[in-house]
This record gives sequence, C-alpha cells and structure tokens, in this order.
Amino acid sequence: MFSKEEAAKLRKEFWTSYGKSFPRKWLLYNTRIKDFGFKFVATKKQAMVCLDIESFDKMKNELLYEQLLEVKNLLIEDYLPNAVFDPSYELESGKIIHRIYVEHTEKFNIYNKNTWQATYEFFNANMHMFEEFFEDFEDFIRRAIF
Repeated sequence: MFSKEEAAKLRKEFWTSYGKSFPRKWLLYNTRIKDFGFKFVATKKQAMVCLDIESFDKMKNELLYEQLLEVKNLLIEDYLPNAVFDPSYELESGKIIHRIYVEHTEKFNIYNKNTWQATYEFFNANMHMFEEFFEDFEDFIRRAIF
C-alpha cells in the first residue's frame, strides 16, 4: 500500500506523464454547452473516457441525453463501437449523471506504471474519436437546448 502522499504523487506523475507523452489541447469542458463535457478517468481499478451530462437542471440533462440517443447508432458504428450509454451513472460522490463512456478493457491500475502506456494510447485514440463525433454533431446536439 501507498501512503496518501505517495498515492497523490503517483497520480500526479500519471497525468503529467500522459500530458508529455501526448501533448495536445483536448476539448474537455470547452464544448460551449454548460455542464456537458468530456473527461478522462483513471482510478485504481479502471480507466475510461467519458462524455458527462451533469447539470442541476434535470430537464436540460434529459434533452441533451435524448438528443445523443438520436445519434447513438452513428456514434457506435462510425466512432466508438464500445460506447456505453448510461442514463443514471453514479459518481463516487453519489451524484447521478448521464454518462456515455468507453472503458479500457486491459488491466489497469493508476499505481502500476507498467499499465500506463497502454492506457495513454487508449485515452488518446478514444478521446480523439469522441471529439471527432462532437465536432461532426455539435450543431445537432446543441439544438436540444438552444
């Protein structure tokens, strides 16, 4: 086991190393749609790339999620074949959000450096495809709330 300080240092090293290995400005929260953004997730047990819809306005969440369901087949067929649509994903905090994600299927542990490189490649490829999808369908997605 690691102390809190050692664990924090390894997590920071993981993300710093990723940024150096794949230097790129990702879209993430710059979607220009409030409470609608992309995330990288890396924990002791899993790694994934996500599109989260997490506004306090439940109607807005539903409208955005329903709009994405309209193009679900295109997302899966043309961009991310392993995408999972979860209308009630529970975050560690207990908050329930709408999440579309792709999970890294190889063994991963943020505290095991031997698993990092494959995860970086997974992050890079899958987030790139999420961004391509968003770029292609941004206007359609925005129609749900604007």
